[in-house]
Amino acid sequence: DTDRALVLLEEYCKKLKKPEEQQLKKAIKKVMGIFKSSLFQALLGSFTKKATRHGAISHPSRPAAVAYDVLGCPKD
Repeated sequence: DTDRALVLLEEYCKKLKKPEEQQLKKAIKKVMGIFKSSLFQALLGSFTKKATRHGAISHPSRPAAVAYDVLGCPKD
């Protein structure tokens, strides 16, 4: 779910304090803005419905799982 992915990105962003990490922090904030946009949410909803219908997505919180993998977070 996108909300969980956003929470993970926000938590990671808070840890970026060094000057050399500010460019990464800015890029992450840009991605977060895209995730929050109504267009992205609509596209994600449409994709998820179609993919679930065709059996391509077996778990509804796939965006959060990807964020866990990218950020190296343990999965609960």
